[in-house]
Amino acid sequence: MGLFNRKPKLPPADRPPLAAEERVLAWAAAGNGEGDGVVVASNLGLWLPGRGHRIGWHDILKAVWSGRELTVTPAERVAERDGYLVVADCPAETYLLLDPGELPHQVRARVTRSVAYTAHHPVPGGAGRIAARRMPGVDGLTWTVRYDPGTPADDAVAAETDRLVAAARAATTPADV
Repeated sequence: MGLFNRKPKLPPADRPPLAAEERVLAWAAAGNGEGDGVVVASNLGLWLPGRGHRIGWHDILKAVWSGRELTVTPAERVAERDGYLVVADCPAETYLLLDPGELPHQVRARVTRSVAYTAHHPVPGGAGRIAARRMPGVDGLTWTVRYDPGTPADDAVAAETDRLVAAARAATTPADV
């Protein structure tokens, strides 16, 4: 990128309250129909307009770039089980980015890089996706399960999920650890 093609720095008024070890990777002015704001990608996660906190890369279930709009689906923690979290989709949030710059690339790269393992499995009465995600600044993986719509939340599903997560953890643990 040439000197004259560089995007200006993020204005101080638009800068989110970054942590000491956090740095801005990319940003873009955005609109979501409810007012304008700024979407900021940092090394630790994504700052969306109207939120006073960052969404960690490991907590983004899906991010889609249409060429004009960025749609982000964050995870909501539903339950904590032994060794993993059960998550569900929060409502998707869509932002129109007229000058996206590197933001869509950074979002895609960071969300993708956070995924260490993912597999979809049948469970009694439905199915679910087991995922292991990397969290910035945390050793090891965070395991999650996201059930397909209509999958019952009963003891049989929990037992099968426990077994599937344990098997996935065993299959991804290095032999020398």
